[in-house]
Amino acid sequence: MNRITLDEALAMGRADARELHRQYGNAALVQLMGLVGFDRVYTRAEGCLLWDEHGQEYLDFTAHFGALNLGHNPPEVLDAVRRVEERPNLLQTGLSPLTAALAQNLALLTPGELSHTFFCNSGAEAVEAALKLARIATGRKRFVYCRNAFHGKTFGALSVTGRAAYQEPFEPLLPDRTAVPFGDAAALEEALAPRDAAAFIIEPIQGEGGVILAPSGYLKTAEELCRRTGTLLIVDEVQTGLGRTGTLFACEAEDVRPDLLCLSKSLGGGVEPIGATVATERVWQKGFGSLERSRIHTSTFGGNSRAAAAALAALDIIVREDLHQRAAELGAYLLARLGALRDRHPETVRAVRGRGLLIGLEFQEPQGWVNRLSFGGAARLSQEYLASLVAGELLRRHHVMTVFTLNNPNVLRLEPPLIVTREQIDHVVDALDDVLSGARSSLGLAVRSARAALSGMWGRREADGPHEPSA
Repeated sequence: MNRITLDEALAMGRADARELHRQYGNAALVQLMGLVGFDRVYTRAEGCLLWDEHGQEYLDFTAHFGALNLGHNPPEVLDAVRRVEERPNLLQTGLSPLTAALAQNLALLTPGELSHTFFCNSGAEAVEAALKLARIATGRKRFVYCRNAFHGKTFGALSVTGRAAYQEPFEPLLPDRTAVPFGDAAALEEALAPRDAAAFIIEPIQGEGGVILAPSGYLKTAEELCRRTGTLLIVDEVQTGLGRTGTLFACEAEDVRPDLLCLSKSLGGGVEPIGATVATERVWQKGFGSLERSRIHTSTFGGNSRAAAAALAALDIIVREDLHQRAAELGAYLLARLGALRDRHPETVRAVRGRGLLIGLEFQEPQGWVNRLSFGGAARLSQEYLASLVAGELLRRHHVMTVFTLNNPNVLRLEPPLIVTREQIDHVVDALDDVLSGARSSLGLAVRSARAALSGMWGRREADGPHEPSA
């Protein structure tokens, strides 16, 4: 076994990369990715497009779970990173003008009275900081969160993530937590009534929950209930923020003013990892405002020069180009086209929903004698795998990249970069129409897609043959 150089890694093909991942990484995940054809190697990316090692072009409708609002490798963001390459990237024994400027810009752009920012490296870290800040600022311990929510997989963030499959293997998690149904104002009022909750944390739209929108007015009611009970309102805009849903921040649709706002994903322009927790003056001063507490929560890499430069450029592009307005207009067009698709395929498509360019397509669950004979097994299998199998067909047959939502795997996520064109939207809807055509039920669609996935996987294995990685 030889050490692999950067040049050798850049030249590595699909078979060698898969084998090394299998031997030294997550072998089970490699197997799962191979089932739907996601084990490709891509060698170039630009805008909404990807190219694999053979030069085949693909259309990316995932935007890396919302991290690529500007598409792949936006030149202006890459140039911003190059412009700071001679500055110290990691230095906390000095003041960075870049993070100072970024903090001011976030105070200017974020809703309400948000004014102070803690910088980190990811959405989960931003949530962790918000939870800690809520506890220290209020002196309270309990958190209220929504069922079906997704806030990350680190320990604190996982504790307020509403899917048992992710939580149960790591229990016990944080104590003093209360889950309420998303969109149920009465249940939230009851949970906050004891006036002992440090914070209520919520996504304006449950992205990983299956692109679930709350009833109109719910977020504003939640804000009012928090104010009445002395509970801080944490709004997680890691996925919905920075133009994705048709407003700069999704909570602005109801004029909601959070006490704490979590950002990440597209904040780094798809180039650098960065997260941010933005707090009001009152909350910041109560939590981290004293000399004794000024260093109580820090991050080695948070706010590094290259990430801050990328974020400054990304914010400038999003605001200057009115990308939130573009998301609103193109999202309405995509929803209309998908609504017509649902009407053409009612036997397989159950619902289409979303806002802006965060849209979910939910499939029907199997009904009838097959599901009864399997004691509900067919419905359970469809619930877990149908959307991923459809994503595999879209990739194999039409070179369109999509993914399912993590908490509801029966929902196909359509979340392209905000620079997507109408022509690209039309291509994806036409590809979906082709994949769904001929299936008389969701079970039939699942069986056909699974057969295609297995055939493709075995074909690749035969083509690759037994080998050792060239490195």
